[in-house]
Amino acid sequence: MNYLHSIGEYFLMLKGTFHRMTKGSVLRGLILKELDDLIIGSMGIVSFLSFFIGAVVALQTALNLNNPLIPKSLVAFAARQSIILEFAPTFISIIMAGKVGSYITSSIGSMNVTEQIDALEVMGINSLNYLVFPKIVAMMFYPFVIAISMFLGILGAYTAAVFGGFVAPDLFVQGLQDDFVPFQLVYAFIKTFLFAFILATVPAYHGYYMKGGALEVGEASTTAFVWTSVVIIITNYIVTQLLLS
Repeated sequence: MNYLHSIGEYFLMLKGTFHRMTKGSVLRGLILKELDDLIIGSMGIVSFLSFFIGAVVALQTALNLNNPLIPKSLVAFAARQSIILEFAPTFISIIMAGKVGSYITSSIGSMNVTEQIDALEVMGINSLNYLVFPKIVAMMFYPFVIAISMFLGILGAYTAAVFGGFVAPDLFVQGLQDDFVPFQLVYAFIKTFLFAFILATVPAYHGYYMKGGALEVGEASTTAFVWTSVVIIITNYIVTQLLLS
């Protein structure tokens, strides 16, 4: 029953978020701030992880290709499939659940503790729209982060495989092109949009409805990370089942 109550509160929060819109000029400033905090501020860690995980995937594949009958271009093929289908959209989103999710929960939770949310309501401002809506809009740019992650992951795989002496450059490029299905990119970005919405709303829910003081803000951030990761993984399974099976 507690889970059903939480789900009900979550959907009520979503309904309130798109009701009684804040003044447009104010929202623009809030959205630009969230873009800086949530998207641009995440590019460093995403770029670092993407490049080196792509390199590790290529190295692991190359080191395990012991059969001379297996073409070396398989290294690039395996790296491409791993990065586009799962690593970039799903693994990076779980990392972002820790970085972005914790930031959203703690920022809204801190406002809750210090009664700033009550002050917004007293001034006649819809606090849900003011706090959550700009985060949702900012996270709709999240697919650009994932596109850069895909590019850097494949670049890392190329660097490790080619400069490591495992695969010739032309064979690597050939492997990248082998059996490429454009719909796989569509699938990856559909997942990414859904993950972006989850990353913006689930942590916001835990921050907005938390009770207590500063200690509870930390606990809410941890809970938000866990539940955001769980929802992302379940959504990943459902979308994969619907689109690829």
